[in-house]
Amino acid sequence: MPTLQFSSLSEFVQMGTYSFHVWVVYLLFVLFVGYNLILPGVQRKQFIRQQKRRVARDAELATQAASRQGLNNRSAE
Repeated sequence: MPTLQFSSLSEFVQMGTYSFHVWVVYLLFVLFVGYNLILPGVQRKQFIRQQKRRVARDAELATQAASRQGLNNRSAE
């Protein structure tokens, strides 16, 4: 079985006549892996932000409802 050996760094970078194809595949691989490593963190932060907004909105609505309930009870007296 032949071994792959390059006599210089330049020869390695050129990859024979296939350098364009090889480096494009490496680039796509890095982009794919990077995307799959970063996306879950971004989605997690977005989910946490949404939940905090929902909790704040629900608390404000509860406060408004309690305030209205208090006004209704006073006007009925």
